[in-house]
Amino acid sequence: MTRKNTKSIYVSDLKIGGNSPVSLQSMTNTDTRNIDETIKQIKELESIGCQLIRVAVPDNEAAEALKKIKKSISIPLVADIHFDYRLAIKAVRMGADKLRINPGNIGDFDKVKKITSVCKEYEVPIRIGVNGGSLEKKILKKYGGPTSEAMVESCLNYIWKMEDIDFTNIIISLKSSDLQTTISAYRSISKQVDYPLHIGVTEAGTVETGTIKSAIGIGSLLIDGIGDTARVSLTSSPTNEIQVGKRILASLGLLNNKIQIISCPTCGRCQIDLIYLAEEIEKAVYMIPKSITVAVMGCAVNGPGEAREADLGIAGGKGSALLFKKGKVIRKLAEDEIIPELIKEINLLEPSK
Repeated sequence: MTRKNTKSIYVSDLKIGGNSPVSLQSMTNTDTRNIDETIKQIKELESIGCQLIRVAVPDNEAAEALKKIKKSISIPLVADIHFDYRLAIKAVRMGADKLRINPGNIGDFDKVKKITSVCKEYEVPIRIGVNGGSLEKKILKKYGGPTSEAMVESCLNYIWKMEDIDFTNIIISLKSSDLQTTISAYRSISKQVDYPLHIGVTEAGTVETGTIKSAIGIGSLLIDGIGDTARVSLTSSPTNEIQVGKRILASLGLLNNKIQIISCPTCGRCQIDLIYLAEEIEKAVYMIPKSITVAVMGCAVNGPGEAREADLGIAGGKGSALLFKKGKVIRKLAEDEIIPELIKEINLLEPSK
């Protein structure tokens, strides 16, 4: 796929847009004022691949907490601001690497001017985060609801106003809980501006429902070449957001150092416990930093072919499997040997060039 070449924006030392890889981000669900718990959660997210973290800043105490949080983490820190522009200013002064403001509730543009003045001083970008659930009243009245056209107009109005005051350190998002509205809005805005796009489906739902909606929404946009950074929004632990995000990127070949598992859906021909094997292998290889493909196949119909095409693979037989490496059979394995021997070979294998 060919990605749109957007403007490069730096959030601390993380490059978003341009020729940089799609970055994954999440948002803490701790009380930001509880500094220790917030730092603990961020560090956990860092350890599984989160590249950018956002925290809620509902009051002055939360804004002040950013200073200590920032000193204890390794990834850029984003302050999520609603309603009170003064919190945005304070958040920047406390060390936030980026702001997210919502045109629908931040107030009149004179307040935004004050925010951009401080952001220029500290070289902090702003994400214009348009949300279908909080559009300006006049926009909603014009379009009769939170349509994709309404979201795009709201976003463009703010972009133009910011450009008029010479502020272009901008990232954009246009999120709705409605999948088609979200996709349509991003496709439209992508044709009209070259700012980096933060993509995702807001309020996507629980792990199961939200994963499906996010995979469709984020995946569709990425296939179109749209999207520079992404968040999977789940009613769940933020760690699940990163895990799902990594799987979406890996499925599209957009994640370096990630093992891609191919496994068949099983059928009556399968004579090994393939479901167990596939699940356990996926867990075992999750944190191994290699860009390779591993095939876990259940029978002789498609198994040998798929396994030969992968860097490593197994093709099941009756209580056994053939182990393939770069298209060649290495040896036959008993069922209880499959997982340890496959992991052993993965660790020995050099990534594909």
